[in-house]
Amino acid sequence: MDELIEGFLDELRRDSALNDERVEVLRALLVRFVELAMVDNDLGDLRVAVQALNELTEASTLFSQWRDVPKLAVFGSARTEIAHPLYEMAREFGAAMAERGWMIISGAGPGIMEASAKGAGREHTLGVNIELPFEQFSNPYIDAETMLVAMQYFFTRKVAMTRPSNAFAIFPGGLGTMDETFEVLTLLHTGKTSPAPVVLLDTPNGTFWNQWMSFVDNAIIADHYIDEHDMCLVRICTSIEEAVEEFDHFFSNYVRFDVRGERGYVKIRRRPSESQLAALAKAVPRFAHGLGYALEDDTTISFAFDGRNYVNLRLLINEINDWN
Repeated sequence: MDELIEGFLDELRRDSALNDERVEVLRALLVRFVELAMVDNDLGDLRVAVQALNELTEASTLFSQWRDVPKLAVFGSARTEIAHPLYEMAREFGAAMAERGWMIISGAGPGIMEASAKGAGREHTLGVNIELPFEQFSNPYIDAETMLVAMQYFFTRKVAMTRPSNAFAIFPGGLGTMDETFEVLTLLHTGKTSPAPVVLLDTPNGTFWNQWMSFVDNAIIADHYIDEHDMCLVRICTSIEEAVEEFDHFFSNYVRFDVRGERGYVKIRRRPSESQLAALAKAVPRFAHGLGYALEDDTTISFAFDGRNYVNLRLLINEINDWN
């Protein structure tokens, strides 16, 4: 079997422009699928693996066309009626973000998903639908031919929606929305997705997210399952202007983050002063040990990073965005 796989890869090398890194990924994929196919267990496991790969590949192909365009994932209830104030808020929010050059990624269904797509317009909306025997169907404000993928599994749908997104907006909703909310916060908390702003949107007189935050404060934080400062990852907003301002502020100086070895690197828009770097070390001392904060070039700051504390990374981003 190894010889067959190597022979196949050799043919691909001759007939395509695959580089060595891509060939290694393909080899690992082929070996894993062959091993899974030959194990004497439920054939359903193999079918799930193949289906999941198909769904993730289809989503990646769709989103790759807009790789350089900022993308905002919008979550919220499929049951929000057109007459509800939240529907109109989501519609206006989608329009506001589209006007600022953002693409909206939504679940493609009714309710909040429909409202945000209606506001953003077909040319600014990407849909990731979930196949359900009830409730979920593609809304008419998404181009189903060129801007939509359908998924069988919730886990692949969440990966498809969160991985390419640069920001997240979450409206009130039910179990699915709660699942998505905690998924996004978990990914950010553990560094499984790039740093991104998260807003929890409600109307000015709404209580949904305030009650949710009370549960977080009085149960999750009070019982020491997370720390109080962990919730810096999210902000409750009660107006479109407030949400847009949060997104604008997050990217006002911060550009991107990556890790190389035991150092973290933050790319920013403006060269910091020596006093700002010194203040940063005091504001976020966790990354100041060893070589401490260093200016690698005019717009890149490096610091000690063990790959563990992404909440402090968010605090660092907040500090640099507050620089004048």
